[in-house]
Amino acid sequence: MTLRKIAQIGHPVLRQRARELSPEELASPATQALIDDLVETMRDANGAGLAAPQVHASVRICVLEVKDNPRYPYKPNIPLTILVNPVLTPIGDTTFENYEGCLSVPDLRGVVRRHAELRVDALDRRGAPIALVARGITAGTYQHECDHLDGVLFVDRVTDPTTLCTWKEFARHREEAFKATVRDVVARFGS
Repeated sequence: MTLRKIAQIGHPVLRQRARELSPEELASPATQALIDDLVETMRDANGAGLAAPQVHASVRICVLEVKDNPRYPYKPNIPLTILVNPVLTPIGDTTFENYEGCLSVPDLRGVVRRHAELRVDALDRRGAPIALVARGITAGTYQHECDHLDGVLFVDRVTDPTTLCTWKEFARHREEAFKATVRDVVARFGS
């Protein structure tokens, strides 16, 4: 496994729609190594997820995991999940406001409106189908990572630019209020 360099905002790879993988490509040693590298790089950076375009590979793979993450102490845990060629389908029209940050947009956070419930259809790293429902803050994490596969960054979804702030100023002025929002979302929708 190798730690990969994370592409930063402004790099063209972050603005391209990633291509789907065929079953043969997914099974290849190169793709399996990419998946291992994504997991290792995400964990090393204390990310909640990481998409292949963020490590300069324009294919439709993302990984998610939250396990008592120090960058996101308020996020519910998510077991390690690998999504290949994911499709997200909102369930209903209910949304919530989510303060987001991104490893590809260092030291910036902002409020993004996300669907509160969605269906996730994808393949796992072995090509087996995955079908699950994600709710609440966890649903926001899925949407954030899958946006990367379409060349979309969280800053594109920020509708009120006055919510943009550095991590330090978020911690000083906005984190406590956002923790209350997280508690409300978790109470309403589960994780």
